[in-house]
Amino acid sequence: MHYVTLGSTGITVNKNGFGALPIQRISEDEAKFLLVKAYENGFTFFDSARGYTDSEKKIGLSLSGARENIIIATKTPSRDANAFWADLAVSLDMLKTDYIDIYQFHSPSFCPKPRDGSGLYEAMLEAKAQGKVRHIGITNHRLEVAREAAESGLYETIQYPFSYLASEDEIEFVRSCAEMNIGVIAMKALSGGLITDTAAAYAFMMLYDNVIPIWGIQLERELDEFLALQTTAPSFDERARAVIEKDKTELSGEFCRGCGYCMPCPANIGISIAARMTLLLKRSPESFYLNDNCCESMRHAGECTNCGQCIEKCPYGVNAPKLVREGWENFKNIK
Repeated sequence: MHYVTLGSTGITVNKNGFGALPIQRISEDEAKFLLVKAYENGFTFFDSARGYTDSEKKIGLSLSGARENIIIATKTPSRDANAFWADLAVSLDMLKTDYIDIYQFHSPSFCPKPRDGSGLYEAMLEAKAQGKVRHIGITNHRLEVAREAAESGLYETIQYPFSYLASEDEIEFVRSCAEMNIGVIAMKALSGGLITDTAAAYAFMMLYDNVIPIWGIQLERELDEFLALQTTAPSFDERARAVIEKDKTELSGEFCRGCGYCMPCPANIGISIAARMTLLLKRSPESFYLNDNCCESMRHAGECTNCGQCIEKCPYGVNAPKLVREGWENFKNIK
């Protein structure tokens, strides 16, 4: 089993992190089974958010008895101090704890700082002084905001989309965080499901000592895959390099990362699935793209009005309507 220390926090955890966004889609009993199994097999880092509906509640119900042995990171989407305190109170209650190890601002469009007028960073400092928050973090999909946060010296951890499909600028950012003693929490480590070779993904993550990937886990077979990798961690060898080069070639150009910041759609289109459908059809088993949830997401995909709202909201500037139209045409052909 391999471990990672998250920068100046001094927090040392198993290199496998549990991304708890997907457990909002399953029952409490199913979530408890996965969370407890993960913990009993070495997972110690669990990441959630106030915005992930009942994800925090499921962690609290499942792991409150192991609180001193785990690290909990969660997030607030608040944009003012009053909302911050309200979110924090709910998170503490749902998680059945009196402190959060890493409390993160959830993908703000700006980097909260003292005296910026929002009161957010001052509230975070007060929460830390009260012992309700132990370490201060931020998440973002915008490289410029993530860079500003790193350079500000105000954040101990930064959560950012990071996988072997990362650009050279993104890789350099992660390396610069190591130099600044900032822990990096890697979301989208499988690029929203587009990366299907978990061994290569894990081997890539092993190259970065300051990075913990948080794998989005919803099924036992997914958990078992990562448990196997932590037992016999794959090397970053010629096989891994070949897989990565092939995927970078196949996924070059514009593609949707599945972050969901384009939602909601006025036409009720499940953009994150529809915009990736062309690639998912090539890279995923039939059981994925023909399941009920996926089909429901595609139900309105042919009704795009090209309003452009999704383009304006996308942190990557992706032309989602174009990808949605292509995905719909390809999806119709296999139905």
